[in-house]
Amino acid sequence: MARPVDVAALVDGIAAGRRADVSRAITLVESSLPAHRDAARELLAILTPRAGGAVRVGVSGVPGVGKSTFIESLGTMLTGQGQQVGVLAVDPSSVRTGGSVLGDKTRMAQLAADPAAYIRPSPSAGTLGGVARATTQAMIVLEAAGYDVVLVETVGVGQSEVTVAGMVDTFLFLTLARTGDQLQGIKKGILEIADVIAVNKADGDREVEAKGAARELAGALRLVHGKGEWAPPVLTCAGLTGHGVDEVWARVLAHGEHLGTEGLAHKRAVQQHEFTWALVRDELDQRLRRSPGVARVRDEVRRAVLAGDIAAPEAADRIVAAYDEG
Repeated sequence: MARPVDVAALVDGIAAGRRADVSRAITLVESSLPAHRDAARELLAILTPRAGGAVRVGVSGVPGVGKSTFIESLGTMLTGQGQQVGVLAVDPSSVRTGGSVLGDKTRMAQLAADPAAYIRPSPSAGTLGGVARATTQAMIVLEAAGYDVVLVETVGVGQSEVTVAGMVDTFLFLTLARTGDQLQGIKKGILEIADVIAVNKADGDREVEAKGAARELAGALRLVHGKGEWAPPVLTCAGLTGHGVDEVWARVLAHGEHLGTEGLAHKRAVQQHEFTWALVRDELDQRLRRSPGVARVRDEVRRAVLAGDIAAPEAADRIVAAYDEG
């Protein structure tokens, strides 16, 4: 049986910026145990009015683009300016495995050792709805603890990027020269949700090539975005050396200024409404998994589907009927 959670003590610890309490709180909001979920709701009701003050940035890109190196360089730059930086790493693969990214602190060793930074893998809790729940609520904890910037890193590509874009103020997409992203990105819809784009690893003899890729991407973006809209700037940078990282951050801040106070408030309000439905779907998924009725028919339905005796729609109907019956 889970031990009772002292929510008041957690709130005090978070307000004082104690990292151990921040970690405990994030573990609590990620938990799927019913008792923990009740305590998490109580905690978040207290913390939410104290949150909202951070700059929220999503960072994504193709595997191998150097996201962790870039984030470490950016985070170190920001902490050097006196800011507190939180990093949440979303692992979409855990939708299948239930695992999480455990290597982030290893890949960002310098930033992980920085007392003004906090790095946390954020497991999906089994669904992309779980990504939204765990990561958004972890963000609230960090903001209530006084973090000035929260960076949300997506480890893969695809739907998880859209999920992350729906919980941040600015979505930064990192790419490389010679990957074909100039065209593939538009097909995937990634460039349609990107607010700032940076061609990374633009150092040494790769700098000229990176600038060429940036020009191509800028041309492609003109076909995607209409006049009067925010035109995502396409920059070059080198996370390893830090070259151009300050300019990328300046454009991230410029995007926030473009949104303005009202625009940002509206964007976050819309995100909260969408998050509400993500929570509803996640809660229903949890109830479905815990349902005694579903437990009774689960194995039987699985055998029937695998044997080809029933089709998926009928199997789904049986599961839902078992849930309704309890």
